[in-house]
Amino acid sequence: MLKAVLQGIVVGIANIIPGVSGGTMMVAMGLYDKLIHAITHLKSEFRQSMKLLLPIFIGAGLAIVILSRVFEFLLENYPIPTNFAFCGLIAGSLPFIFQKVKGHSVTVGKIIPMVIFFAVVILMAVMGETGGKEADVSFTLINVIKLLLVGIIAAATMVIPGVSGSMMLMLLGYYDTILRTINKFIDAVLSFDINSILVQCGILIPFGIGVILGIFLIAKLIEFIFMKAEIHAYYAIIGLIVASPIAILLKIDWSGFSVMTLGAGIISFIAGWFVASKLGGE
Repeated sequence: MLKAVLQGIVVGIANIIPGVSGGTMMVAMGLYDKLIHAITHLKSEFRQSMKLLLPIFIGAGLAIVILSRVFEFLLENYPIPTNFAFCGLIAGSLPFIFQKVKGHSVTVGKIIPMVIFFAVVILMAVMGETGGKEADVSFTLINVIKLLLVGIIAAATMVIPGVSGSMMLMLLGYYDTILRTINKFIDAVLSFDINSILVQCGILIPFGIGVILGIFLIAKLIEFIFMKAEIHAYYAIIGLIVASPIAILLKIDWSGFSVMTLGAGIISFIAGWFVASKLGGE
């Protein structure tokens, strides 16, 4: 139970950080196949599915609620060591993925999806430089529908290994708004400000509904892909995972680079790799 909550926290952290994939973290910790199965068989295997999903969701929720400010602070003040830690977490997942394709011959048909998805992540990182603008979330029917659709898109990309849901939010112009709304909601709850709670709920509820819909829709599609072409899918995931640290490095603010920050970055990378190795596997 505790390990599952800790795994959920890692997934939640990953989903806060643009360029870091929650799906990649699920793969790194040996959760991905189990989570997809639990989501797509929630109705028929409710008890078994909830036994797996509940602690993961609790951990992810705790990470998003409690650590959003922490990582906002770390990325603003210590971008290089913080991002190196994320690179370590992602790179530490590769041994577990290679185990999935071990014993299968390497063919052109398998290399092609790996190269394509590698390029997709790098392209998203380059495009993401223009993201992060403020979005209009005033309470209107059009904006509620937009938030619903944004939630669906963000959740779908959160589930796909190697693709960052937060980066997609940046591309859509909603990342800063959603992060700020979560923090405002927490402040409102702590101060018992009912009016502010209702205002933030007007943003978070349609977005949250979209997230839930997106997770279930993409999970069905991913399960189908793994049933039809499992090894090809894992090669695509390898491409996504290898590209993710490069994407993060492309987006780091290198203005404060020094020998000291490089040393701190190497240490944090090793720490991230260690965490991935301990939380990974079965």
